[in-house]
Amino acid sequence: MSWERQVSIKSKDEIAIMREAGIINAEALKAASEVCVPGATTWDVNAAADRVLDHYKVTSPFKGVPGPIPFPASTCVSVNDVLVHGIPSKKIVLHEGDIVSVDCGTTYKGFVADSAFTIGVGKVSEEAQKLMEVTENSLYIGIEKMVPGNYTGDVSAAIQEYVESHGFYVTKQYTGHGVGRRMWEAPQVPNYGTKGQGIRLRPGITIAIEPMVLVGTDATQVHQDGWAVSSADLSLTAHFEHSIAVTEEGPMILTLLENGEPPVSVTGRKKL
Repeated sequence: MSWERQVSIKSKDEIAIMREAGIINAEALKAASEVCVPGATTWDVNAAADRVLDHYKVTSPFKGVPGPIPFPASTCVSVNDVLVHGIPSKKIVLHEGDIVSVDCGTTYKGFVADSAFTIGVGKVSEEAQKLMEVTENSLYIGIEKMVPGNYTGDVSAAIQEYVESHGFYVTKQYTGHGVGRRMWEAPQVPNYGTKGQGIRLRPGITIAIEPMVLVGTDATQVHQDGWAVSSADLSLTAHFEHSIAVTEEGPMILTLLENGEPPVSVTGRKKL
């Protein structure tokens, strides 16, 4: 069966529910970002997000995902060379100069929101700051292509071209994805591709766009826990993500705060 036939089209009412889920998810990420300070553990970061989810009496679709061990937390907290899927731990302590990626999902009224950010711990290196800014910018460049009549390949190509023009790499192993009633739906949306290829975008399609960017290589390696994924050369990595709905009026970012601001911006973005 083709990806086209597997794509789920959401109604306006369903998109409205996903926006509510996205607001909660954004609040959880904002709370998590405020704990990304020297001396905190990645478990502390996860706990901050959990407090928000608990307040709204919702759960994360991450918790319990099957794997070598069921994923044990509501968020993935990934530090420095860890690109994605870092398991929060009381043993992983944040230090000045680290960069931390936090990925969170929220299930609300049967629909999922999924988003992520990378932030610096205290003062970071020029390379780390550039990496985070390029990754964040590439996300919004990809989002701009999420309009009816474009193709998923237009989104992928825009992200790849921007990232590579700044001397960094996009991962070839991990992708963005459809999102809705399930955490992972069709279609897959890589961070590399060819314009005019893939699925044609139409109103009601909802996709989590998530540039995952590496400094030194596009190759990755999986840790012994079977979850965390690092750059193969242990160079720095960054990850930004939003859940997006394609609408007749253009892309709707579902995972902004209620006031329209992103939960975290390393480039100074305000209301979108």
